[in-house]
Amino acid sequence: MHQVKKVYCRVFQGILKFALPFLPYRTPGVVGSVKKIPEIIQKKKCSQVLIITDQGIRRLGLTDRLERALLDAGINYTIYDRTVANPTTANVDEALELYLENHCDVIIGFGGGSSMDCAKAVGARAVKPRQPLAKMRGILKVHHPLPLLIAIPTTAGTGSETTLAAVITDAKTRHKYAINDFPLIPKYAVLDPKVTLSLPPFITATTGMDALTHAVEAYIGNSTTPGTRKNALMAVELIFQNLDTAYTDGNNIEARRNMLKASFYAGCAFTKSYVGYVHAVAHSLGGEYNVPHGLANAVLLPIVLESYGESIHKKLARLAIAAGVASKDTPCEEAAAALIQAIKEMKKRFQIGDTIKEIREEDIPKLSHYADKEANPLYPVPVLMDASKLADFYYALMEEPTSSNTEESAETIKEASHDKAGN
Repeated sequence: MHQVKKVYCRVFQGILKFALPFLPYRTPGVVGSVKKIPEIIQKKKCSQVLIITDQGIRRLGLTDRLERALLDAGINYTIYDRTVANPTTANVDEALELYLENHCDVIIGFGGGSSMDCAKAVGARAVKPRQPLAKMRGILKVHHPLPLLIAIPTTAGTGSETTLAAVITDAKTRHKYAINDFPLIPKYAVLDPKVTLSLPPFITATTGMDALTHAVEAYIGNSTTPGTRKNALMAVELIFQNLDTAYTDGNNIEARRNMLKASFYAGCAFTKSYVGYVHAVAHSLGGEYNVPHGLANAVLLPIVLESYGESIHKKLARLAIAAGVASKDTPCEEAAAALIQAIKEMKKRFQIGDTIKEIREEDIPKLSHYADKEANPLYPVPVLMDASKLADFYYALMEEPTSSNTEESAETIKEASHDKAGN
């Protein structure tokens, strides 16, 4: 990265970090069951609900308990269930039309991050009807308070129930971008483990590793606070203690509940301290090829961590202790390596590969440009990389998942990043 751009990025990030204590972050109210939602709606003197979800959630009957609770309380509702993975501007437009037609005053995002992001974007369009979403991309461009927004996560991973971000894909260009503003933080997050029981093992794994990525990237960045560090450590501890159980025994209520807590803590961490290049690259893959976000993060996480080199060894060592793969007496470099290895072994147990087969070499310049534009200067990463360096990650993901190739590509990226370790 050019020296002038490096300086610009670090100054920008420094200003944001200085401003953190003065910004209007808030934590959503936590609710333990969907059955308590009617009481909240009535207290807020609202009457018409739009539930935003997807067809898979509907087919599984996961919204049934919520629907019964609303009907029993005499609260009208409409359901939009056409949200896709990596929700598009077309999804938002369709759901907004239902919102307006039915004179709704409550929006419930019910599902994974896609449904919750779509719900946030619908709320933003509802309060700014003359402004397209593309004009709200970036930071602090929504401004207006949203209608009552309630998030019900059915996966323990995205953290969208806590964050100020909505990630949307342009239906025409397939470019994926984030809208970030404080009104997008849901008023309430419903952490009900019963709605996660039918989650298939593979999705349980990838969304759980999504939460792990949130916690790790928030912790190793340069804009942490005591609160976000504490949240990240708690999330990592809970994930390493519960994800395998949730994966192998999906009906274990305690493991499901703890994974929801982990996702919530990780979301609280990264909504203030931001994420890093794992997310920037993963978002570009989701936008271009519709690769599920949790899967992309899981595949990328150890590769990107290795690329940062010794600049993050001390921080990874503390995370390793929380994960239970190192002790306080373990040397930092050894502990950092143990954590990365534990993540790789976790991927193997969950049958998550090391490549993204959809990547086409001719797309890499465009994808790396998108990742660069998303991450720099906003993400306070430990080592700065420009588009040409980010391109290495895409090439690494194209390689055959043989041990020799994987180790060689990771080592190449690691060596190339050593020159940047002081940034």
